[in-house]
Amino acid sequence: MDVLWVTDFKENTIFRIEESTRMIGLALEKISDEHVWQRPNNSSNSIGNQLLHLCGNMTQYVISNIGEKPDMRDRDAEFDATEGYTKDTLLKMLITTATEVIVTIKHASEAQLLKKRHVQGFYFSGMGAIIHAVEHYSYHTGQIAFWVKELVDAPLGFYDGQDLNATNKL
Repeated sequence: MDVLWVTDFKENTIFRIEESTRMIGLALEKISDEHVWQRPNNSSNSIGNQLLHLCGNMTQYVISNIGEKPDMRDRDAEFDATEGYTKDTLLKMLITTATEVIVTIKHASEAQLLKKRHVQGFYFSGMGAIIHAVEHYSYHTGQIAFWVKELVDAPLGFYDGQDLNATNKL
């Protein structure tokens, strides 16, 4: 049985993964397949590149690392792609990856969360790898949201129906 901090850590990281997945889904509803591979400039990546990159990163850091599965990532291919997937296909890939990440986190033992491993040239505990994956997912979710807003000049409705002006209750 998980101790309280393990359960809390898992619940909070899973919430953030689900939140980013939801936001990306809402953003993708606003754009066309043509927009998915459009780059804002030569120094930036398309939304398609970002989605491939998120799948690769989360797979490497959580599914492979904590789930102890072979690391088959080809990071350069994530950024080299200029076409080949529709937004619906990319979203399905992202949801599949996020779902497997969530399952991996749910089933991770306390020992797996504390065990240190090498990943992408860094040395992290399982918790450190999950924290990286979550903040990285969040970071790119914000980039995708910004680029979609630039493309369509419309709000994305991430928190429609939520009172974000509510104050904290002690």
